[in-house]
Amino acid sequence: MKKSTIVWIQGITCNGDSHSFFNYQNMKNFAKNFEIIYHPLLLSDFDLQGVMKSNDKYDFLIIEGSFTKKAEYVDRCGYSFEELVENLSKRAEHIICAGSCASFGGLFRQRDEENITGALFSGEEAGGYWDKNKKVVNIPGCPAHPRWIADTLFMLREGREVLLDEFLRPKEVFAYFVHHGCLRNEYFEWKIDTKEFGEKEGCLFYEHGCRGPMTHANCNKILWNEVSSKTRAGSPCLGCTEPDFPRDNVYETKTHMSLPATPTGVSRRAYYTITGIAKSFKIDRLERKLIQ
Repeated sequence: MKKSTIVWIQGITCNGDSHSFFNYQNMKNFAKNFEIIYHPLLLSDFDLQGVMKSNDKYDFLIIEGSFTKKAEYVDRCGYSFEELVENLSKRAEHIICAGSCASFGGLFRQRDEENITGALFSGEEAGGYWDKNKKVVNIPGCPAHPRWIADTLFMLREGREVLLDEFLRPKEVFAYFVHHGCLRNEYFEWKIDTKEFGEKEGCLFYEHGCRGPMTHANCNKILWNEVSSKTRAGSPCLGCTEPDFPRDNVYETKTHMSLPATPTGVSRRAYYTITGIAKSFKIDRLERKLIQ
């Protein structure tokens, strides 16, 4: 099978998804199966001009960064972002929106007076840059994990069906919650929170704003650099794969009548009942330092 071709372009971005992707652990195998025809951090404007002037079709168009139709924001060798998107999207078999900015508008969406959006969503609202585009697969994250991008590309290259959720995220990755696989789950169950960032003990949900129980991603199953994750390092999940990212006061736990927000899919009454029972117990083993 010949290599699949990729054209990677950027909207309004910090380059974070590119830098994340280039840390993919199996890049040698990736290079055997894919050819990057253009990437703004790897190739020159001359290469982009060649892509734009050709009539070639491409297997994948990867778009990083928020979408905008304002020409003054993004200019690549004389082409506006709108010109790049409209030209290349028609010639690509699949469109991958890499990162939260491309998927949902991300941080830049907060400048809503400038009409900055994601591809098909502006936050949770449908109707971003396009009203419809059946080619789009969203892979949010700030940044997106390199395996999320690579695994999706391989599935599409191999002709496997990629099931998508309501926000066009691959279920293979985003059917899970960050909470799944978190090493702090026992602390979560007994409602014992850590008091400081970076500690090995305690949950980060009750006092530090962790969004793990309501954030769709498999960060604690595949880990970052195959080593760690935010919660393993003692930092709360910020919910960067969700359409409403970023939120205000990210390190604060939202409460209802002094009780924390309810995890996704759990009734408030059931959760508060369980919480009250769990907090009535004192588990000495969990109150101590793991390493003394």
